[in-house]
Amino acid sequence: MRVYGDIRSGNCYKIKLLCSLLDIEHEWIHVDILAGDTSKTGFLQKNPNGKVPLLELDDGRCLSESNAILNFLAAGSELLPSDGFRLAKVQQWQFFEQYSHEPYIAVARFIAKYLGFPEERKVEYEAKQPGGHRALAVMEKQLSTSPYLAGDSLSTADISLYGYTHVAHEGGFELDEYPSILGWINRIQKTPNYVGMS
Repeated sequence: MRVYGDIRSGNCYKIKLLCSLLDIEHEWIHVDILAGDTSKTGFLQKNPNGKVPLLELDDGRCLSESNAILNFLAAGSELLPSDGFRLAKVQQWQFFEQYSHEPYIAVARFIAKYLGFPEERKVEYEAKQPGGHRALAVMEKQLSTSPYLAGDSLSTADISLYGYTHVAHEGGFELDEYPSILGWINRIQKTPNYVGMS
């Protein structure tokens, strides 16, 4: 099993973290996004969308989109509920991550960390801040009532949102005003087999 990704990317790191938590053996293949690796013919044959992460199974089948990969790899484990409603709650948070969280926090971080905060993108960076804080406020509210996003135990919902939340400060989102999120980050980092981004 191969995982194509850039460990600095929250979406790719999610897969690395899950594989560590579940002790899933895999080969990590580094992909340099800025160098155009995802636009090369060989990569596009595996994922026509030209994005990482990408999972390639031993039989040659490929799967893209970080949350789809997470749920595929976690199937049958304690990280993915089998109960229909609890599973839907996990997916609810994963859709939230992709549509209400990542477009703000991940993009602001990309502008600052990957691109070096170029002048021509500062207006865009500033425009991402209110949306990012709205997403963090939603998480804070939930985590003030439950230890994890989808209930009392760690799930792929948490891994999905942890990817970019724990480095949100790199996009200008200081987490000091979100004590429940900080507690949640601490709980995840104490999980057996936890591995950091670097």
